[in-house]
Amino acid sequence: MSSTEPRHTALDALHRSLGATMTDFAGWDMPLRYGSERDEHLAVRTKAGLFDLSHMGEITVTGPQAAQLLNFALVGNIASVGVGRARYTMICRADGGILDDLIVYRLAESEYMVVANASNAQVVLDALVERSAGFDAEVRDDRDNYALIAVQGPESPGILKSLTDADLDGLKYYAGLPGTVAGVPALIARTGYTGEDGFELFVAPADAEKLWQALTDAGAPAGLVPCGLSCRDTLRLEAGMPLYGHELSTSLTPFDAGLGRVVKFEKEGDFVGREALQEAAARAAENPPRVLVGLVAEGRRVPRAGYAVVAGGEVIGEVTSGAPSPTLGKPIAMAYVDAAHAAPGTEGVGVDIRGSHEPYEVVALPFYKRQK
Repeated sequence: MSSTEPRHTALDALHRSLGATMTDFAGWDMPLRYGSERDEHLAVRTKAGLFDLSHMGEITVTGPQAAQLLNFALVGNIASVGVGRARYTMICRADGGILDDLIVYRLAESEYMVVANASNAQVVLDALVERSAGFDAEVRDDRDNYALIAVQGPESPGILKSLTDADLDGLKYYAGLPGTVAGVPALIARTGYTGEDGFELFVAPADAEKLWQALTDAGAPAGLVPCGLSCRDTLRLEAGMPLYGHELSTSLTPFDAGLGRVVKFEKEGDFVGREALQEAAARAAENPPRVLVGLVAEGRRVPRAGYAVVAGGEVIGEVTSGAPSPTLGKPIAMAYVDAAHAAPGTEGVGVDIRGSHEPYEVVALPFYKRQK
């Protein structure tokens, strides 16, 4: 197989049979949309959507010092995560730059699953292997051992309950438990990237098609539809969730990204990037870095990543993600802007769209919050 050949998930044939528009994403052939991305987006907001996320990178860390290794390798306090719980965290370089944002699940006393973004999975794996030197722990590439299916949206608990006897009511947000869904063994996690309640199901690739079909059948009366990467992007944008390569990169520390809260200096022992991140924290406290804000268009033109944010003829920031918002009915963007222009309601802010300064309203993130 040549390195340019895209990888296929276990559900590839099924996506094609559903008429999906496929796209290359981080070296994987993935469904972009099945029909209308707006309809898919609104289904997740009001009913439920079904996603193939098998391109995500699963890395298992086991052994007596698994917790110590992860505390050293990542910026969060992973040792304090209870069994059955999950935590959002980051892996940084020694200079504090963000290599990736991650979710870490503690599956057992000395077993963790690290889930990395598809585009960074190899980088994260290599970093964890390198950082494991001297620890009594093993880092295992489990990417080929999992398919990942997500069901997201307000109807998702009811749909999943009809297929499992696992205690979904007792499953908190950012927790996971082993169970059986439609006869398929799964790790059932209550996490997601849409701003809605929902579940991510880690299963063996051989079981993926059976599970997808069972969810499709169980969800049909509730309005569940298959969803592609395109609406996943607009859903996470409305929910103010960062995307690596857009809001996060190696040129930013977690403090530059407004996510300094994920860095736990109080944890025991050293960790990669500690010194650089302490300096970044001090810098941010003294001289606030650009702030990640929401921008809502007054007109119809859609801002894209890389467009300049302007005020009074000066460039004051840069758009990191932009798209039409199906929920708000107008174009929205996330952007890093100078702290002086970051307060919600700040007047006179625009986006330079091909030479024309289009007016935008500065708002607090997220754009959308679900009703509990």
